[in-house]
Amino acid sequence: MSVIDVHDLKKAYGSLQAVDGISFEVKSGEIFSMLGPNGAGKTTTIEIMEGLRAKDAGEVSVLGLDPWKHGYELHKRIGVIPQGFRFFDKATPKEAIIYYASLFGVKVAPEQILDQVILQDAKNIYFENLSGGQKQKTGLALSLVNNPELLFLDEPTTGLDPQARRAVWQVIENLKKAGRSIVLTTHYLEEAERLADRVAIMDHGRIIATGSPPEIVQRFGSGERIRLTGGKELVDYIGRNSNLPVTFDDKFRQIEITIHDKNDALTAFRLLEQSGMDWSDLSTKRESLEDIFIKLVGTIDEGGSKANTMRREDDQQKDIQVSAN
Repeated sequence: MSVIDVHDLKKAYGSLQAVDGISFEVKSGEIFSMLGPNGAGKTTTIEIMEGLRAKDAGEVSVLGLDPWKHGYELHKRIGVIPQGFRFFDKATPKEAIIYYASLFGVKVAPEQILDQVILQDAKNIYFENLSGGQKQKTGLALSLVNNPELLFLDEPTTGLDPQARRAVWQVIENLKKAGRSIVLTTHYLEEAERLADRVAIMDHGRIIATGSPPEIVQRFGSGERIRLTGGKELVDYIGRNSNLPVTFDDKFRQIEITIHDKNDALTAFRLLEQSGMDWSDLSTKRESLEDIFIKLVGTIDEGGSKANTMRREDDQQKDIQVSAN
């Protein structure tokens, strides 16, 4: 069952095509993360799904509703935490929950919501005196006041220290366990890899990859690598006796063997043993979602502009879909 269905969505601002015919779905009970560089079209897409912005073309259904035509009804069923969330400085988290409940016209148990976001210890502290992580947890608490079926979390851990980020991650994971469906936007690729069931990578208004983080790494990655220290003779031996891709850094005497499956790994270890040559410091490395993201959408050069590393041929204008099956 899908809580969001988007088909051929388009939105332009003058001559700028911010969203260029994207399609995806968000399944009930999953965390779906939208990734992409600044200007990729993520914010516009999110605002259309939240009913805050009208689309130019395509179809969008959120909880079975058209967000623009039925925005009032939809807003009672979703929770939103915007990027850079702030609240009244002289209000406590508990007071904030009571205030939001009055706006929605619902009765809530503030203590129960505070428990959900692990904020009981700070319930009576003024917002201005909360830590960064506690402020974000307050935002999460407020997004739960109307008992939403679907949450939109926009950069919920931006600016937090590593410990605070992980505390917010725990809250998000608990919300998923409780059956919430979540749309997450983040610039932290580690965060998406840790939390998301599936991700959509956007660039220039198009979705260029969708799937679970492991699926995307497998689809676009160059394979897992075995690293060890050894000599050029060992590299030559492996090259003569297998088809395994192997590289050698002469300066550091570092050997890298690319493996794609268990049989490749067994072959590599067998050759190391049969060679009779000295080697040490063996380790393995697998590309992360961040490595794949940089490969697909580019890197940031010293001047701050995006240097595209992806070949853009005609056949790359179509969305690249990674099967979830």
